[in-house]
Amino acid sequence: MTQDTWLVVGLGNPGPGYAKTRHNVGQMVVDELARRIGASFARHRAHAVVAEGRVRPGAAKLIIAKSLSYMNTSGGPVAALLDYYSLDAAQLIVVHDELDIPFDTLKLKIGGGHGGHNGLRDISKAVSPDFVRVRVGIGRPPGRQDAADFVLKPFTGGERELLPSLLADAADAVECVAEEGLLAAQQKFHAPKE
Repeated sequence: MTQDTWLVVGLGNPGPGYAKTRHNVGQMVVDELARRIGASFARHRAHAVVAEGRVRPGAAKLIIAKSLSYMNTSGGPVAALLDYYSLDAAQLIVVHDELDIPFDTLKLKIGGGHGGHNGLRDISKAVSPDFVRVRVGIGRPPGRQDAADFVLKPFTGGERELLPSLLADAADAVECVAEEGLLAAQQKFHAPKE
């Protein structure tokens, strides 16, 4: 495959019980991307579901994936998909929830640590830490609520009102990385919201 091909993985846990939780916001973003390119997810032998397409003719090809394993074991399916499509970590975009960023905020970077995020930890171990991360802010838990409990809860009513806009922004950020590069995407999406 050529350099205009990207594997875009949305992190989350499988099953309807997790579908609307904060920890699954990465999968919500890739659902939006699949909808935009008019592609349906199909089971892949890498223990994932995959949808493929281009946002428009001539645009970069996106291989959009959701692992069928739990968040903490995302590395195996991601490594298998990269191998299957003959891609390397430089062509990987991982979309995930981020506690250390306020809700309704995006940050993009390449490489770095996992910050206690077990999905990132497992992918970094299986592949390399040098992949693009689209970090979707979910904010810190209120009061003394445990972070592990907080990420497995659904968004609040107020958050749900803003969620479609956040998912659209994150999908736009993925497209921008694929089309214009990380630096252009950072300049566009790190700016404060008006």
